[in-house]
Amino acid sequence: MPLPSHLLPALVLFLGHLAVNLPAAGSSGWAWVPNHCRSPGQAVCNFVCDCRDCSDEAQCGYHGASPTLGAPFACDFEQDPCGWQDISTSGYSWLRDRAGAALEGPGPHSDHTLGTDLGWYMAVGTHRGKEASTAALRSPTLREAASSCKLRLWYHAASGDVAELRVELIHGAETLTLWQSTGPWGPGWQELAVTTGRIRGDFRVTFSATRNATHRGAVALDDLEFWDCGLPTPQANCPLGHHHCQNKVCVEPQQLCDGEDNCGDLSDENPLTCGRHIATDFETGLGPWNRSEGWSWNHRAGGPERPSWPRRDHSRNSAQGSFLVSVAEPGTPAILSSPEFQASGTSNCSLVFYQYLRGSEAGCLQLFLQTLGPSTPRAPVLLRRRRGELGTAWVRDRVDIQSAHPFQILLAGQTGPGGVVGLDDLILSDHCRPVSEVSTLQPLPPGPRAPAPQPLPPSSRLQDSCKQGHLACGDLCVPPEQLCDFEEQCAGGEDEQACGTTDFESPEAGGWEDASVGRLQWRRVSAQESQGSSAAAAGHFLSLQRAWGQLGAEARVLTPLLGPSGPSCELHLAYYLQSQPRGFLALVVVDSGSRELAWQALSSSAGIWKVDKVLLGARRRPFRLEFVGLVDLDGPDQQGAGVDNVTLRDCSPTVTTERDREVSCNFERDTCSWYPGHLSDTHWRWVESRGPDHDHTTGQGHFVLLDPTDPLAWGHSAHLLSRPQVPAAPMECLSFWYHLHGPQIGTLRLAMRREGEETHLWSRSGTQGNRWHEAWATLSHQPGSHAQYQLLFEGLRDGYHGTMALDDVAVRPGPCWAPNYCSFEDSDCGFSPGGQGLWRRQANASGHAAWGPPTDHTTETAQGHYMVVDTSPDALPRGQTASLTSKEHRPLAQPACLTFWYHGSLRSPGTLRVYLEERGKHQVLSLSAHGGLAWRLGSVDVQAERAWRVSAGWGAPPPPPRAAWTR
Repeated sequence: MPLPSHLLPALVLFLGHLAVNLPAAGSSGWAWVPNHCRSPGQAVCNFVCDCRDCSDEAQCGYHGASPTLGAPFACDFEQDPCGWQDISTSGYSWLRDRAGAALEGPGPHSDHTLGTDLGWYMAVGTHRGKEASTAALRSPTLREAASSCKLRLWYHAASGDVAELRVELIHGAETLTLWQSTGPWGPGWQELAVTTGRIRGDFRVTFSATRNATHRGAVALDDLEFWDCGLPTPQANCPLGHHHCQNKVCVEPQQLCDGEDNCGDLSDENPLTCGRHIATDFETGLGPWNRSEGWSWNHRAGGPERPSWPRRDHSRNSAQGSFLVSVAEPGTPAILSSPEFQASGTSNCSLVFYQYLRGSEAGCLQLFLQTLGPSTPRAPVLLRRRRGELGTAWVRDRVDIQSAHPFQILLAGQTGPGGVVGLDDLILSDHCRPVSEVSTLQPLPPGPRAPAPQPLPPSSRLQDSCKQGHLACGDLCVPPEQLCDFEEQCAGGEDEQACGTTDFESPEAGGWEDASVGRLQWRRVSAQESQGSSAAAAGHFLSLQRAWGQLGAEARVLTPLLGPSGPSCELHLAYYLQSQPRGFLALVVVDSGSRELAWQALSSSAGIWKVDKVLLGARRRPFRLEFVGLVDLDGPDQQGAGVDNVTLRDCSPTVTTERDREVSCNFERDTCSWYPGHLSDTHWRWVESRGPDHDHTTGQGHFVLLDPTDPLAWGHSAHLLSRPQVPAAPMECLSFWYHLHGPQIGTLRLAMRREGEETHLWSRSGTQGNRWHEAWATLSHQPGSHAQYQLLFEGLRDGYHGTMALDDVAVRPGPCWAPNYCSFEDSDCGFSPGGQGLWRRQANASGHAAWGPPTDHTTETAQGHYMVVDTSPDALPRGQTASLTSKEHRPLAQPACLTFWYHGSLRSPGTLRVYLEERGKHQVLSLSAHGGLAWRLGSVDVQAERAWRVSAGWGAPPPPPRAAWTR
């Protein structure tokens, strides 16, 4: 199944030099005529298509809508600015640009949509003034954003030198800061997603880039998408169990009394319906809740004490609103406690709450059930835990509680360095009965299943002599950086438990924790609970399930921090996926804020379990693994996704395996000693017959491919490295097959690293045709040296369009044979000049070569290379010969024909003699070279049962001529 459109480039077809752009989702392919059907003004730019052609949503900061259900309103700037206007007051301003043509200073060389220099984006250029200046880009007037509305975009800061970039929303007299960053900026195009919250009436969105005189380069925006922003449309009848709003909109029963305007007219929050709920919005205080030290009541969101604090509350979606934040450090959580409630019996006491976790992976919010009774007090039971980074959104959650005893609800928040944990809109249902009340109300309609209560993990209850965050095992205190590092410190391996490897039979689930913010979540379920897979009759696995979140987003589940890892590190898994085309299942590696797609289920498995493995390779920094999934659980067909039997193998940086010495590899079983580097978001992947329509080994097997769908592929190199090797001989020959095909394929390079130095061995640039080619390189080592070396294939792409692949790598002792073909474009192919070394490799690209043909024979351009010798009397005295000798060729099983092209100067270039050296040296051809303007073809028959060489010699009579030769 494909990833969402915002993760993939648009499709471009190339026919020769003709580029045919297929419009992205929502593009019309022609100039838009706004509001062609004359829809009422209040219905224009409201994220709902009232006109049949959706022209009422044209020039709205986006163009129309995709016919695909659930796709966003989008603008890729390929046709026009989509209604966005520059409102800057200085020369520092936004404009529509491509390939930096209209900008001064460095800017993006390609857009994000196409990944080429033909694509368009919005950008601001270099600031020349001495004072700080701001460029502002404003949307048209937009109307009525739903509470689920999300704005996704890609931004690019050349050289990382933007002083500040802000996304603001102007609504009435208030300006809300949705997102603000002052860096540091990563390379290439970066993804950003912000939520607007519920906006009633008209509003605008503004992008502001601020820069001062010390900042150079450009900042750019591309591929803006508005997701789930339109309000639901009125319906004559609602599905069974749904609520019919006063404006005839249908909402689900769990959306009633949840603190959000889901109907669009607030009738789902009507006091008549929600009057018995206990709602706390913190506008006037804590209500019935009690707080300990560590919770801070923030009266105004507009002036956060910390950069990570919320810029607005949830209740009012305003900087003037109030909320609660935890300022407690790890180890001393702040506790917010509810009133005492009566036993709920068979009815659920439900708590809806909105949480905000940002700025630190150590931030954590936990919800406990504390039962009360005449016996000894029981330990609190953990019902819900959220930790890590959830972004800049208030995320809804709900917990249903059934208790046979009186109880309290405890909310514990603690932050990490620079982070914040926030709470707003705590809503207790009418079945939460304080001890002084009696209620006979009926239970609420069922919603997403809540996980079974779990005991508080022992590590959270134990108090020992180890520091906060350290693990006590025996007499050891294991520090956090040694937990899940693939090296056992504890005798029982406790420090490597809950580190990703799991069969999900234990409730700890191998340390995997859900981090979803939308209507889907990952949850550990039993096979009996699952209805979407052909699972076994027993056992547990990780499954996509309904959740209480209000946002339309993929479900995410993450490991703790892992690693660093070694080159052999692999993840093995079982999975199933049953979905429509928009659904997907993928594995992402999260490393210091960057996200790398490591694996994706390529097609729906129709509910049948499959197995696969993913090469993770060496990673020098700790990282997290994340499963990302999306299915439509409310769709017409039974859909679902699951993961089971996750195993991390050979991940220790110190582990060595037999395959570590396997440089020779046909990639059929695995990648042998080869592993991908992880310095960029572009990666080599082990694939089966994808890209090239077949591998080289069998025609139906595996090879490694530089994936053209990787984000940020343009202009970023991808490394494929061997594990360090000990030389087997003073000289070794490396052979391999490569595939370079496509209009923007870029360059493939081979290098050798040894003792901190890198030696270039081989390279090819540009398309080489849609077929596999063989290449060789000799690895030279110091005799007797045991210094390890490492081989590196580097792919540097020019865009998204083309295939770069490798297969059948082999290494053997001894130097490589001379190549059967040499154009001299990349090197001299091992030819060595004899005598005074008068031969040299050159091109006439400058047009000022002292002597030699103006163009080569291979490319017929001035940029092409050839070997040339000066046969003038000053360089080559009369009677002497300038020789050029090849490396050894492999023995021939049958006679062959050696062909070459030669070129002589107009005036008496001399005599060309060709020699073969097998048992001895003998002349096989002598030509009194004809001068002229054209290259001439020469050929000789070769029959050699042993290794042989070929050499060419020019004897130069006066007057001074010039000569050149190419094979």
